[in-house]
Amino acid sequence: MSYAKEQRRMGTQPYTITDYSKKQAKKLGVELRQSSNPKKKIDVYKNGKKIASIGSTGYRDFPTWTKLKGKQFGDEKRRLYRLRHRGEEKVIGSNGYYAWYILW
Repeated sequence: MSYAKEQRRMGTQPYTITDYSKKQAKKLGVELRQSSNPKKKIDVYKNGKKIASIGSTGYRDFPTWTKLKGKQFGDEKRRLYRLRHRGEEKVIGSNGYYAWYILW
């Protein structure tokens, strides 16, 4: 299957929140729910209030890559993601912050 077809396919499938993401969310003191936005994977809640929507459905994340291609491949994808998005982890409470710590 071509990469473009795979992306389209992924966009129509509901995302399953991984144990990895749940564990990361617990460390941050937030709750995760399936996103109400069809273009996003996860909605992040704190004290019952939605504070962020993270993860485009058209892209994979660290736990997905690790499951599909192994830990070493997932680690390399994480490294590349963090190079592209460096600085977002410092903006506490932003969508990028939560994506950095929950999905990557």
